[in-house]
Amino acid sequence: MSEAKVAIVTAGGSGMGAASARKLAADGFKVAILSSSGKGEALAQELGGIGITGSNQSNDDLKRLVDTVMDSWGRIDVLVNSAGHGPRAQIIEITDEQWHTGLDVYLMNVIRPVRLIAPIMQAQKSGSIVNISTAWAFEPSSMFPTSAVFRAGLAAYTKIFADTYAADNVRMNNVLPGWIDSLPATEERRDGVPMKRYGTSEEIAATVAFLASEGAGYITGQNLKVDGGLTRSV
Repeated sequence: MSEAKVAIVTAGGSGMGAASARKLAADGFKVAILSSSGKGEALAQELGGIGITGSNQSNDDLKRLVDTVMDSWGRIDVLVNSAGHGPRAQIIEITDEQWHTGLDVYLMNVIRPVRLIAPIMQAQKSGSIVNISTAWAFEPSSMFPTSAVFRAGLAAYTKIFADTYAADNVRMNNVLPGWIDSLPATEERRDGVPMKRYGTSEEIAATVAFLASEGAGYITGQNLKVDGGLTRSV
């Protein structure tokens, strides 16, 4: 069994997922990355970890990732669930197929790996799951309808998970990014942020790493906004 702690990052080939993988590796974690583009394999090689090319929409790919990590390192301490981009359209123009795609991208991307990894963490009596969500989960924007709808559902899922597994010292929290530099920047969006700037992927990664750390050991079931003050609901 590995003495070092082990982290898995899904959809970790670029953006906030990749930044999170880099930060966790810098903090001493052995890191495994799942990415559909192949970038995750390259990043994992750079970080001295495990890279799997596959999709977080595939139970088979996720099982292959988890089995490889357990065979290699014998434990999983942290799971970071990142995501791609789902359908965007005017609310009543979104088709059934697009809604189902949004479900896969923004909610099932968490549910699938958690089904595999939560029992491992429960047996260890320790583990932290961090989901990269959106600042618009509670103040939904028509710009991101499928994201807002299914990530509101993710907040409910997270609370139920926390209630179920907290006694086993297995935690789950969501990070809610606002406008981040991995997205195209516009003056209008920047001006709408009280801090008058986009956040960075590295700032999101630092938040993810904190929630994964022992310092966050008493935090579970929460939704932490990292958006420069853009949203303010409680």
